Amino acid sequence: MRELELKYGCNPNQKPARIFMKSGELPVTVLNGKPGYINFLDALNSWQLVKELKQATGLPAAASFKHVSPAGAAVGLPLSDVLRKIYFVDPDAELSPLACAYARARGADRMSSFGDWAALSDICDEAAAKLLGREISDGIIAPGYTDEALAILKSKRGGGYNVVQIDPGYTPESIEHKDVFGVTFEQGRNDFSIDESLLADVPTKNKTFTADQKRDLLISLITLKYTQSNSVCYIKDGQVIGVGAGQQSRIHCTRLAGSKADVWHLRQHNKVLALDFKDSLGRADRDNAIDVYISDDCDDILNDSAWPSIFNTRPEPLTSDEKKAYLAAVTGVCLGSDAFFPFGDNIERAHKSGVTAIVQPGGSIRDDNVISVCDRYGIAMAFCGMRLFHH
Repeated sequence: MRELELKYGCNPNQKPARIFMKSGELPVTVLNGKPGYINFLDALNSWQLVKELKQATGLPAAASFKHVSPAGAAVGLPLSDVLRKIYFVDPDAELSPLACAYARARGADRMSSFGDWAALSDICDEAAAKLLGREISDGIIAPGYTDEALAILKSKRGGGYNVVQIDPGYTPESIEHKDVFGVTFEQGRNDFSIDESLLADVPTKNKTFTADQKRDLLISLITLKYTQSNSVCYIKDGQVIGVGAGQQSRIHCTRLAGSKADVWHLRQHNKVLALDFKDSLGRADRDNAIDVYISDDCDDILNDSAWPSIFNTRPEPLTSDEKKAYLAAVTGVCLGSDAFFPFGDNIERAHKSGVTAIVQPGGSIRDDNVISVCDRYGIAMAFCGMRLFHH
């Protein structure tokens, strides 16, 4: 099949809409549902991301996309009991590495992942499909599906869940085109390879990256390669924990991603883990409640008229001092940036979220200032030498 008609484009008034190949066959097959224009943008971007994560790490990978940027991405490392709890995974559920990857990708920013597009680097198995089957999601792309997994996914959304299979051997043309306002743009496809050689130029006093840090820094760069610019990405233990995408200012990227990373950590605070939700409250409503509970607006759900509909017992607030103390103990976080840091304030903000290793292109006239702030906190930073803008 060389083309596929779509219901409409980005918005209902944008018709006609289709995806097509100028030559050859489409590399995707719709196994269920009717994916739309934005669905395919998410699908093709997310597939590239997980494919490259698998190539770089050797581990199964997953991504959770919303509006053409990842809300989360991860490789298939086992889940701790705490992560199972904050990701709403049954404590006794048997998880494959691929299922762990999706649980981590979805769990990075569950608020943003609501209604996501999922991508898997490997054939979707039953364990991954069961996790996805419980979540509010628009669709999935993978190189294949087991019979059991496909049956589970086809039952979602009243049988209308979007399931797309992609040819894992497909290689696009080296030149790509895009039309804007009737003008055609042409550029070479960004096939830049991301590997450990990008971590060799380390201008900071701390020049040591552990094996886990190297893995996480590579994950950050690959994630940024498919994130709307400007973008900054925080990584911990093989998974994204905060993405700042599409911001005009780099410090705003760093703050936004850092705030998301802080929320991810605070979800593991004992007070949050002990929240006594009503059994009738769904996962999405619990996510919303947790987000508000952690925020400065916690009284919105703790006041006398609100809490009885959410909790069995009224929780004590998580105070500002408690949050600061908890986050002050966080360490071992990695950070990547798709372009150079123009000022040291980005490093100051990253340090507040426990960042100990950074990769960025370098090349700012203030690189010396950025390096000196890293040295002040003992942060190891590599200059990868390559900008990774994505639009």
